[in-house]
Amino acid sequence: MAKETVDSSFDRATRLILEALQQDASLSTQQLAERVGLSATPVWRRVRELEERGVIRRQVVLVDREQLGLSICVLANVSLVRHSEGAVEAFEAMVAASPEIVECQAITGEADYVIKVVAPDMKAYDQFLQTKIFKVAGVHSVRSNVVLREVKYETALPVP
Repeated sequence: MAKETVDSSFDRATRLILEALQQDASLSTQQLAERVGLSATPVWRRVRELEERGVIRRQVVLVDREQLGLSICVLANVSLVRHSEGAVEAFEAMVAASPEIVECQAITGEADYVIKVVAPDMKAYDQFLQTKIFKVAGVHSVRSNVVLREVKYETALPVP
């Protein structure tokens, strides 16, 4: 099912609401209203409308992975065997079921997917490769790039 295209020409107040919520989703309606210069009721309505339209998909807490002992972050390019029956479905099902994979994009170029994997250490990453990635029929190759340090990590999107 294709996603519905959303008109991204938001008015100033809606842009301010989206920017504020991306920085701190725990803001109360009253706090949000004060930040954007409206009363609470119209702000509440706008937030509900943005949720109903799917502009706001969910609200989450960002956790420091290293505080959880997940010190290794790997960006891996995964290539599938083109002629393997069900390879895409099997790979994407494994991705959905693997909490170690925190991002996955289907891409163009030399690989079919790029995945972002977090693990406590290289031994755990190797075990992840052996027990999950390489067990999927149709995986042709994996090229791993270990992240040395994060230069920029943002989840907030620019609001047009």
